[in-house]
Amino acid sequence: MTPPDDAPAPAGEEWTGAVADALEVRPSSGRVTEFEGRIWSVISEDVDFGLSVARRDVVIHPGAVAVIAMDDEDRVLLIRQYRHPVGMLLFEPPAGLMDTADETGWQTAERELAEEAGFRATTWHVLVDVFLSPGGMSEAVRIFLARGLEPLPGGRVMTGEAEEAHLPRVWVPLDEATELVLGGQVGSPTAVIGVLAVAASRARGWTTLRPPDTRWSAREHLEATDRVRRLS
Repeated sequence: MTPPDDAPAPAGEEWTGAVADALEVRPSSGRVTEFEGRIWSVISEDVDFGLSVARRDVVIHPGAVAVIAMDDEDRVLLIRQYRHPVGMLLFEPPAGLMDTADETGWQTAERELAEEAGFRATTWHVLVDVFLSPGGMSEAVRIFLARGLEPLPGGRVMTGEAEEAHLPRVWVPLDEATELVLGGQVGSPTAVIGVLAVAASRARGWTTLRPPDTRWSAREHLEATDRVRRLS
């Protein structure tokens, strides 16, 4: 039987503070690197939860950005890319790892828009910040909104290889893209989150947008607590 919405919470589990994510690290020990690959590592450590200590495995990720590029007709740009872990071709916004030393999220976003789509933008905003799989991975992603688009004279900067060598693109009206997401035809997390966030922001008159150089506290926290994989 499902309890009523006003059923009392167990003792000590009724939260009365602000509803906002908090930067807090539980004490841990015995950290061991179990695997170190080309892009990410896996570590294990014993985490002290107060009443118990539990072994936890964590994928240490470099972090990433994604770009929802929108033209003057309210169409969003999606690229079609093969993703081997799921064995599927997914429609996604331009995106990439934060794998260049001393590059800000905004700078990475500008670079990825050029490399994967062949565009630059005159207007940038932070759209939304997200952790893609916080139960097991340290990957933090900042999704930007890029407008005032201009095609690069020579087309996209062909720096990718393998699955990035061929990236067919399509412009999809925002309302149609929203329906594709809600209907399950498009399931890439950056596409789902980015498209729905753009639709929500537009409905609010774009008042939710933040400057592109807004401080990324979550990213700083991950860096300070050794939860970011350094690639260069």
